[in-house]
Amino acid sequence: MKLKTWMTVKAIVCIVFGLGFVILPSFLMSLYDVNLGEGGVYMTRLLGQAFILLSLLLWLVRNTKEAATRRAFALAILVGDLIGFVISLQGQLAGSVNALGWVTVIIYLVLALGFGYFLLPGNE
Repeated sequence: MKLKTWMTVKAIVCIVFGLGFVILPSFLMSLYDVNLGEGGVYMTRLLGQAFILLSLLLWLVRNTKEAATRRAFALAILVGDLIGFVISLQGQLAGSVNALGWVTVIIYLVLALGFGYFLLPGNE
């Protein structure tokens, strides 16, 4: 697999979650057994906007010929996904969400491992 393909996978994951969080925040969070008030809906929509932004950035940069640019994006995404993994794992272990939260933990972990792989010498 190539970094371009992995960026495409991450872009698709981000656009799906992003649109869902912007359009149906209460419904999607209810799947995780989380009830949102007005502030929660607002923050979930902002999270969705950030996912959409990330999706567009990944989609646009995936075809760049500049190795330094691809590596910079891969590093930034790796760091972000590792932070997302830690936060989602903490939330899961604290019982903040139901068992569906493990899917989020796994998604962040798999995506982080993928971007980490592409940062290893010779794997771009």
